[in-house]
Amino acid sequence: MRIRVLSAFLAATLATPALAQDDAPTPEQAEAAQEGRARLTVAVGGVWLPDYEGSDDNRWIPAPAANGTVAGMSFTVLGNRASLDVIPDVAGKDWNFQLGPVAVINLNRTNRDAIKDPRVAALGEIDTAVEVGGYVGLGKTGIIHDFDTLSVSLSYRHDVTKIHRSGVFTPSVNYTTPLSTKALVSLFASAEIVEDRYARTYFGVTPAGSIASGLPAFRPEGGQKDITVGGMFTHAITGNLTKGLALVAGGTYKKLVGDFADSPLVSIAGTRHQWTAGAGLALTF
Repeated sequence: MRIRVLSAFLAATLATPALAQDDAPTPEQAEAAQEGRARLTVAVGGVWLPDYEGSDDNRWIPAPAANGTVAGMSFTVLGNRASLDVIPDVAGKDWNFQLGPVAVINLNRTNRDAIKDPRVAALGEIDTAVEVGGYVGLGKTGIIHDFDTLSVSLSYRHDVTKIHRSGVFTPSVNYTTPLSTKALVSLFASAEIVEDRYARTYFGVTPAGSIASGLPAFRPEGGQKDITVGGMFTHAITGNLTKGLALVAGGTYKKLVGDFADSPLVSIAGTRHQWTAGAGLALTF
């Protein structure tokens, strides 16, 4: 859960630099577009998010990120998620095909001391899982005006550390539009579909766990885990969105569904309604 929250929070910070909404690009906009093809962005902020996926207690954590372009290929590090788009962008093309590897470090319930609810803490810690896979996506520039972008993607990653020994599918859609060369808005929605062992590792309660925690035993099955919607706003403090210092702020709402909402970790000790908020600074070179 923390992975996707951080990714959503920082996506707007590291979005492809956009131009102002004019009928034709000015010389300044053309220069900004050229700079956007080779750049490095580093960001740091704070995110207010649930103690564990399904918790009704929230806490603040730091959220570092980085994004850059090498030989036309872009890489992104968002919290504990990393990805690489191996398809170089082609200048002047309205359509953008995306393909590449993705890796996630799953930190859900890995630190018992960070969980306020004593019943969930009594279930014990789960070792850190490393999930590796790939993604494919398609973006279209020029939906409502010349500089907005709508993109859809699908990723799959699988645990390679034998912690939950299963996979996660994530379809997502993102709409990004500039308000000027200094301001950008991004709206997004996503979902996660997980396999049985993932569900049982993070949302199940074994008979032994029931005795330790007082929560009823529960054996969930895989399927759609949630749906998430959110929005971000980025504003350049110095320079513009392609160079200089920018402020980013936003939040997400996630609703757990099915067996995941019915899990005692959620229905008794937590809530299916998951809210996050965050703010940070991004510096683009």
